[in-house]
Amino acid sequence: MKRLFLLLAAAVVLALPPASAQTTTTPAAAPATTATAVPLSAGHRKAAEALLAATNSEQNLTLTVDRMLAGQIEQNPGMKSVEPEMRAYLTKYMSWAALKNEMVELYASAFTEKELKELTKFYLTPIGRKTIEQLPQLTVAGMEIGQRRMQEHLPELQQAIAEKMKNQTPGAEQ
Repeated sequence: MKRLFLLLAAAVVLALPPASAQTTTTPAAAPATTATAVPLSAGHRKAAEALLAATNSEQNLTLTVDRMLAGQIEQNPGMKSVEPEMRAYLTKYMSWAALKNEMVELYASAFTEKELKELTKFYLTPIGRKTIEQLPQLTVAGMEIGQRRMQEHLPELQQAIAEKMKNQTPGAEQ
């Protein structure tokens, strides 16, 4: 179950617009939060909503959550009996309706209104559309590469940990 929630967190990330190569004028020291310190102007909110719409965030989130749930049930068929409860929970807390306002605020806190409009304009171009279409598959493939690499070299980590543990005396901190 814990794995499902981690996968769902990843789903939210995958459903959002891809990171842009542009730099923002938001100060680096100001952390992005789910609530902005200053109320958003109507234009800023509208620009953030437009970006999220242009990047198909709602559809991507829904598809990703559905895929994650189906994958969990495929891996553990016993979970099929609790699928309605899991789906109700996910709809309540991980649906676009549940997350939209916070996502709008998050993007508005990270980008100026002008930057949001520029990003939206980009994502509506042919290369922007292609980016949106390709990014989920590229992200999954990249995660698979990382997972494969970790599995290939896991014995090295296990050996290093075993050596460290063997050389530690009980109760000693290092």
